[in-house]
Amino acid sequence: MSEWWQVVLSVIAGLIVVWLVLVLILWLEQRKHPGRASLVDLLRLAPDVVRLLKRLASDRAVPIGVRIWLGVLLVYLISPIDLIPDFIPVLGYADDALVVASALRFATRRAGSDAITKHWPGTPAGLAAVLRLAGLAAS
Repeated sequence: MSEWWQVVLSVIAGLIVVWLVLVLILWLEQRKHPGRASLVDLLRLAPDVVRLLKRLASDRAVPIGVRIWLGVLLVYLISPIDLIPDFIPVLGYADDALVVASALRFATRRAGSDAITKHWPGTPAGLAAVLRLAGLAAS
């Protein structure tokens, strides 16, 4: 297999791991609160979060620092250079998941709950989960 395909498969595997970690974190968080999101809502969350980030990054009303941070996150995810190389089992993708979670929390907190609510493409339960994970109150 060519190196190009190995990179593509590594990126896809990394995104799947990040998605599963996000679902696990949200599932654990949802168990603490009444009115939990369903498992289907949590599984749909990753595509909704990607659309949310795209909308936040393209909205000129969102502070420039947030948009820059989202750009840096994208560059980090695309870059072949990682804190821990991806060929190390579990830890290789775990560092990506932690970087993504930290960046998402930073960006969503700086953008504010109004911007998140305005651009959220998913269900109300998914929105509540994202806001809760970011430490924001629903607007």
